[in-house]
Amino acid sequence: MPDPQSLYEWEPKGLAVVDMALAQESAGLVMLYHFDGYIDAGETGEQIVDGLLETLPHQVVASFDHDRLVDYRARRPLFTFRRDRWAAYETPTLDVRVVQDATGAPFLLLSGPEPDVEWERFAAAVEQIVERLGVRLAVNFNGIPMGVPHTRPVGITPHGNRTDLMPGHRSPFDEAQVPGSAEALVEYRLMEAGHDVLGVAAHVPHYVARSAYPDAALTALESITAATGLVLPSVAHALRTEAHRTQTEIDRQIDQGDEELVSLVEGLEHQYDAVAGSETRGNLVAEPVDLPSADEIGLEFERFLAEREGDA
Repeated sequence: MPDPQSLYEWEPKGLAVVDMALAQESAGLVMLYHFDGYIDAGETGEQIVDGLLETLPHQVVASFDHDRLVDYRARRPLFTFRRDRWAAYETPTLDVRVVQDATGAPFLLLSGPEPDVEWERFAAAVEQIVERLGVRLAVNFNGIPMGVPHTRPVGITPHGNRTDLMPGHRSPFDEAQVPGSAEALVEYRLMEAGHDVLGVAAHVPHYVARSAYPDAALTALESITAATGLVLPSVAHALRTEAHRTQTEIDRQIDQGDEELVSLVEGLEHQYDAVAGSETRGNLVAEPVDLPSADEIGLEFERFLAEREGDA
């Protein structure tokens, strides 16, 4: 395999900031990572990344070569056209940043579009970065669609080799085969190399999985802060505020919906309560029941999704 370091370049100023932090943080830094493009029900990971970058100071430490890793025809970047010419271009960026939490403690954030090619070299490059930057724990996060109701607490499925950092949660799966992702490969290769990794998958009601679901992002964020010790109140506050608004809108939409929609939610509530019980509600995988599918109720939520997009 060609040298993975050819996929990225260090940013000297950001690297110097990390080296100064490592001189004071002998235990090493936490690295959060999430890539756009794979399953992320409720935009769970996207909301967390956006919240971190919008509210906290950060600086680029390393930049990946997006020209080699991104298929532009599969995910065409946006151009802005004004009157008679192209005026702006949203360049894809896949970067490692050093971020400061509310106490000034540094941590790392790797985010951007999921690489379309060279996954093995990319995973090897991330491993190099983890070792060079003294990462003690790598944490990834996303949302997965589940047969659960929005009226119950968001469940979490932890994975990786440090699930002990999330006591009270356990995986509901014995075994499952799913389409691969660069995020999963990075976790797999880091564990093979002996690095500590924790994955946080939030359970998103399947009938709202195609729109932003702040409750899932908030629950995932709270799990991350509990496991890592990071202090992120500004991100949590923004998600909590948006979660309240979203829940109100979903409830209003259901109240105005037909009996089939109401029956779906009630059926999921009964199923959730019966399977989860009072002590295991965060670990539910719904058993199949005779309920309408996500596609069958999708039209009922089109107005709700359109309203959210109009407010954005």
